Amino acid sequence: MTSADDVTEAKVALRARFLARREARSAEERAAANAAITTALLRGLAGTRTLAAFAPDPTEPGAGRLPAAFTQLRSRVLLPVVPGDGRELSWAVDTGRLAPGRFGLLEPVGPRLGPTAIGAADVVVVPAVAVARTGVRLGRGGGYYDRALQHVRPDARLVALVFDDELVDELPVEPHDKRVTAVVTPSGGWLDLT
Repeated sequence: MTSADDVTEAKVALRARFLARREARSAEERAAANAAITTALLRGLAGTRTLAAFAPDPTEPGAGRLPAAFTQLRSRVLLPVVPGDGRELSWAVDTGRLAPGRFGLLEPVGPRLGPTAIGAADVVVVPAVAVARTGVRLGRGGGYYDRALQHVRPDARLVALVFDDELVDELPVEPHDKRVTAVVTPSGGWLDLT
């Protein structure tokens, strides 16, 4: 039997490996991947009434294109706001105006809706460092999305964005890990996992 410490150590090692690969990607590779992911994501999100998503940092899939591309959906878009202290995300409606927040992450300006606002979303697009074909998501390790996903409706679709080599056969999993129901990659497009 694998101990909780073994799972945690395995996640730390995998996270470091995947993040190093992201840092090593060329600007051209990132730009092509980001364009392909954005196109596939928008196609898969057609008809979504309320979307909870995120503004990718420069190394993440969709960087430089999301969330601006979401305006094509004509959906209500909620984006996360990282608190000044604590680890529970708040949400705000994306009005097209973003400003740097905690950790330098872009977040919407305007009124905060609180942690439970994510419960209004039909679809939640979550960041990931890697995703297993079983839906297990490896995040950055801060636990922000683990906490946020506790407020998601049971019927909401959870979608992760990853580069092609970050969709893997298996990942270590802990009891609190919530599985995604779909993944979007540059060459594979939208792939339902359920």
